[in-house]
Amino acid sequence: MKILFHEAGRTFHLYNDSISYIMTIMKNGHLGQLYFGKRIQDREDFSYFLETCERPMTACIYEDDGAFSLEHLRQEYPVFGSTDYRQPAVEVRQENGSRISDFQYQSHEITEGKPVLEGLPATYAENGQEAETLTVTLADPVTKVQVQLLYTIFAQGGIIARSARFCHMGGQPVYLTRAMSLCMDLPDHDYVWQQLSGCWARECRIRTRSLEPGIQSVGSMRGNSSHEHNPFLVLKRRSTDERQGEAVGFSLIYSGNFRMQAEVDAHDTLRVLAGIDPETFEWKLESGEVFQTPEAVMVYTDQGLNHLSQTFHKLYQRRLARGYWRDRVRPILNNNWEATYFDFTEDRLIEIAAKAKECGVELFVLDDGWFGARSSDTAGLGDWKANTDRLPNGITGLAEKIEALGMKFGLWFEPEMVNKDSDLYRQHPDWILSTPQRGQSQGRHQHVLDFSRKEVVDAIYAQMAEILNNAKVSYIKWDMNRSISECYSTAWPADRQGEIYHRYILGVYSLYERLTAEFPEILFESCASGGGRFDPGMLYYAPQGWVSDNSDAVERLKIQYGTSMCYPVSSMGTHVSVTPNHQVFRCTPLHTRANVAYFGTFGYELDLNKLEPDELWAVREQIAFMKKYREVLQYGTFYRLQSPFEGNEAAWMVVSADQKTALVGWYRILNCVNARYTRLRLQGLNPSYCYKNSISGSCHYGDELMYAGLITSDATAGQVPSEAEGYTDFESRIYVLEVAQP
Repeated sequence: MKILFHEAGRTFHLYNDSISYIMTIMKNGHLGQLYFGKRIQDREDFSYFLETCERPMTACIYEDDGAFSLEHLRQEYPVFGSTDYRQPAVEVRQENGSRISDFQYQSHEITEGKPVLEGLPATYAENGQEAETLTVTLADPVTKVQVQLLYTIFAQGGIIARSARFCHMGGQPVYLTRAMSLCMDLPDHDYVWQQLSGCWARECRIRTRSLEPGIQSVGSMRGNSSHEHNPFLVLKRRSTDERQGEAVGFSLIYSGNFRMQAEVDAHDTLRVLAGIDPETFEWKLESGEVFQTPEAVMVYTDQGLNHLSQTFHKLYQRRLARGYWRDRVRPILNNNWEATYFDFTEDRLIEIAAKAKECGVELFVLDDGWFGARSSDTAGLGDWKANTDRLPNGITGLAEKIEALGMKFGLWFEPEMVNKDSDLYRQHPDWILSTPQRGQSQGRHQHVLDFSRKEVVDAIYAQMAEILNNAKVSYIKWDMNRSISECYSTAWPADRQGEIYHRYILGVYSLYERLTAEFPEILFESCASGGGRFDPGMLYYAPQGWVSDNSDAVERLKIQYGTSMCYPVSSMGTHVSVTPNHQVFRCTPLHTRANVAYFGTFGYELDLNKLEPDELWAVREQIAFMKKYREVLQYGTFYRLQSPFEGNEAAWMVVSADQKTALVGWYRILNCVNARYTRLRLQGLNPSYCYKNSISGSCHYGDELMYAGLITSDATAGQVPSEAEGYTDFESRIYVLEVAQP
């Protein structure tokens, strides 16, 4: 891993064993992009990568150089209006109304390690040997605004982390109307675009399309990263698949409004932009003030989409998630929500928890309905004190009883929201986001607290901290059940209203930071009606998130498969729920519900008291299995094998770090008769190890299983015997492959 600056050619070369990233200081002082891809040898002069040609009908920077037009040069942080007519990375509105800038190279610094981004989540390095950072300072000579472009290269993997920091060194205030986290200009557009899109209860569907001239984008203007589009993008070559080929992934470590877009120009070059959505953003910079953009992460691979995902998994698992729970296996939990909804008493909760403990569950979670006047979703949000009619001993007493059973206790909060029927709202009606003289939209009978105001965040913190200081709470489920509307804060002047969306997210981050610092051993799980804010920004504070409110096993195959494109298994909240399922009303076998949920944090979303004896026996077996293999399941190397978006079968697997244990999840959606023979080509095994198959008892070498395949054919390849069991719709198996003892 090195970052080099070649003075003669004025080029920067960032490289490790996997990648090279090369850029140059162009003749006008702007930074030009030369190369990003597989590692190449260093040399003093890479100037031949900067291609120029005198094109017709083109505006040029210099009177005597008809070839130097920013319209046809690949750049690092482009501006609009000075011969470049593509979408810019930055735009600064000045006192005279101009939006023209000219950010020229001033200096650079190469440092060991990676700087902290104040107030924002970001990847990190634990020592100087893990990463190096290049900071390039550019300045506009008229406004005196400086922008520092930060590039961090990690020692391992094809990773570049990028962000921008603005410092206003001039006199008159200016307004940032666009401040993207990265721009990546690529020399061709021969890529297939992949995004993760959907909506509530069907998040993270993999959507694929070809790039064509013009602009295509995904983003959010909802105040949260959203169910609709995840802040993640892949550009892959047309021949690339899970096992081989080139791809570049882009991920934004941010939880608010965002945009990720690709623009193909008339000459088939490609510009990728990622950052805060510019339509909903404006930031006033007074003299001496600083603005930091969120961090964006780029990953390059030439080894296929699984390798791209594994690079993100490892980085986000070990160098984005932090704290006590980062490297620990997650406790198996039982959440009461789908068991009781709002209809519970303390005795009822203890009854559910006792049966869960009997089955081997380690953590009992009390969901919504424990506070204020909360007997439905119409009241109580904002009043974070126990409802003693339901819980006569409060949260402290209930937690003690759960602990006495030999379990840990967890608690649900929705700290960013308020009902109008609450003491908090009656005392502070101005604490919600709402626009003067306009209607106040509501969702789920609730309104969004103005987290751009420190006093609001402080008030919620005080309520939560009082509970956590007095009760034995080991886990917090942090929910957020509506997007922002009427985004206006009465605490800020008119020329600061464009900042509220971002200030809101900074307020959320600040509350997370305070609570995780004060209560470092509490396990936080983020939630936003499921996947409405399942993004890298949240992983910095909460190492796991509720992937979706849809807990149906068949739907979860698609949701978890898509989520795995960027996010590690250890980050995915996965539960076994009751049937008929409460979202799609489908009945799936108990073992299939578990076989899907194993590939996540694992838990139960039901009342185990209502199961039949044979089902309870199965639950005990499931929990014992998860405890035995959760280290591998949550921290092993994950491979996608068969896509649920492409056929009737789906499959994935994880392999332990020493390659001695692998678990393969195989799933058939609908039953078949007289079907074809089937087999799976596995990945990640040691070719010379002999693995014993837990289902068949047979032993096969790793090369057989990877190149010939694991045979998954069963009786459905003929006529299924009438007395046969296990041949129904929604069938699944877990193959445990362990190195056979000599």
